[in-house]
Amino acid sequence: MSKRAKLSISLVFGFSDEDQIGTIQPHDDALVVTLRIGGYDVKRVMIDQDSAADIMYPELYRGLNLKPENLTAYSSPLVSFEGKLVVPKGQIRLPVQTGTDVVEVDFIIVDVFSPYTAIMGRPWLHTLGAVSSTLHQKMKYPSGDRVLEIVGNQIAIQQCLVAAIQHRLEVETSATADNNL
Repeated sequence: MSKRAKLSISLVFGFSDEDQIGTIQPHDDALVVTLRIGGYDVKRVMIDQDSAADIMYPELYRGLNLKPENLTAYSSPLVSFEGKLVVPKGQIRLPVQTGTDVVEVDFIIVDVFSPYTAIMGRPWLHTLGAVSSTLHQKMKYPSGDRVLEIVGNQIAIQQCLVAAIQHRLEVETSATADNNL
C-alpha cells in the first residue's frame, strides 16, 4: 500500500490587462469599495496601502449608533489629509466581512471631515492577505483554496471628490466671511 503525497498548492494572484475590463481608463482614481462593517454594508470605504491605520469617520460612527462609551482610549495623534494634527476620539474593534471571511479590525475614530466613511489600511490588508490595485480598481485576497476579489466603484470616488471640493469651498467661504467681520 503506497502513501500518496499530499500536494500543497500555493495561491498566486496578480493583476492583468483583463482586470481593467469594465473600468474607466485612463484614470488616477483611489480604490473605493463597499464593505460589510459591524453587520452593515458601508459605502465609500477607501482602500489605502499607504495608511498604517484603519480609520473611521463621524458619518459611519454615528450611522452605526456607536457611543463614546463604546470606545477604548487611543492617544497617539494622527495627521489628516490636510496635514493637520488630529487627536482621535478613541478606538473600537468591529468585524469587517469580505465574502465569508471576517476580520476583527481596530478602527481609530477621528472627528474630522472626510468624503470617505472609513479607510482600510495596511493592518486590515495584511491580516486578510489582500493585494490591491488602484489601476485595476480591484482588491484580491485568498479565501480557502480560491482567490476572491472586491471591485472598486469609480462612480463613488467621483462623488467623494465632489464632496471634498464642496467641503473645501464651504470652509474657504466661511474663513473669508470670518475675516471680513
